[in-house]
Amino acid sequence: MKMKLGLLYGGKSAEHNVSLQTAKAVTAALDLNKFDVYPVYISIDGTWTEGEKLDAPAEHIDELTIKGNGGTEHVLSMLSKGKYDVVFPLLHGPNGEDGTVQGLLEVLNVPYVGNGVLASSAGMDKVIMKNVFAQAGLKQVGYTHMTRTEWETNKIPSCEMIEREIGWPCFVKPANLGSSVGISKCQNKDELIDAMEEAFQFDRKVIIEEGVNAREIEVGILGNDHPACSVIGEIVPKKDFYDYKAKYEDADTALIIPAEITADQKKEMESLAIRAFRSLDCSGLVRADFFLTESGEFLINEVNTMPGFTPFSMFPLLWKEAGVEYPQLIEKMIDLAIERHTEKQKIKYTV
Repeated sequence: MKMKLGLLYGGKSAEHNVSLQTAKAVTAALDLNKFDVYPVYISIDGTWTEGEKLDAPAEHIDELTIKGNGGTEHVLSMLSKGKYDVVFPLLHGPNGEDGTVQGLLEVLNVPYVGNGVLASSAGMDKVIMKNVFAQAGLKQVGYTHMTRTEWETNKIPSCEMIEREIGWPCFVKPANLGSSVGISKCQNKDELIDAMEEAFQFDRKVIIEEGVNAREIEVGILGNDHPACSVIGEIVPKKDFYDYKAKYEDADTALIIPAEITADQKKEMESLAIRAFRSLDCSGLVRADFFLTESGEFLINEVNTMPGFTPFSMFPLLWKEAGVEYPQLIEKMIDLAIERHTEKQKIKYTV
């Protein structure tokens, strides 16, 4: 019997279009002889619509649910009635990657691919994530953060504090967003003010990080209680840094797979990546991003709990180099979702 798979994509997020790219790639790779695939589109205003079961890979992912079934209430009813054997949230950013959808699926007791509520929410919030990493003893660049209210009432003192404690250059980022949206590099106070105003368009909390002269090294992690690392890769931006346009519009970056590092460095980075994975109680998949300094020190930058997932994104490419092709990788992630859900059913809810 074929497995019934619900694909969630789109989402109320600045990364909506990134999710559409991911969903199109996944529908093209899924074996329809093994899966009955039901597309579930979440519009930019948060409305859910279920499309008809796929009978072929999607040519135009945004058209699959134009003649869809009902709205949000219908989809939630289908979820609660167990229509899908497993749900694959192909969502990036807030309202999808941040634990909100994961919490809904937990309440409905529906198996789903990827990280749980805690790992998703902590991994989405860069401030909380870095605080957890610090507690786990993972080395990082210097950082600070502030809310929109703090910034608007203390702009000049805040700039002086950032210059004193973080210095130049620094990077300003929305705390709860990915895909390099809203990120700026600052060399002075004027650029900092512009960057803060830009970042606060996307979140109420902003993180400011110390700039460091280092290589950007990444590794994929796959698993639940026994996570394993992929081949290690390196990102070499042709621009000043790896922003949204470099990732998705200009192809202005080079991916080096495998990265040119020593066997000892590889072993050390794998150990640090697994420690980061476990410190957030991750499951399913993660891409862990590090800086490798000129002195040979690894500094963890972040983990991404739902990394870019087209066949040409870093995470699938790292696993392809490790011998796991894209369709096989998708099926492994679905198997891990079932494994984790089955393990959770052992929990007692009565005394």
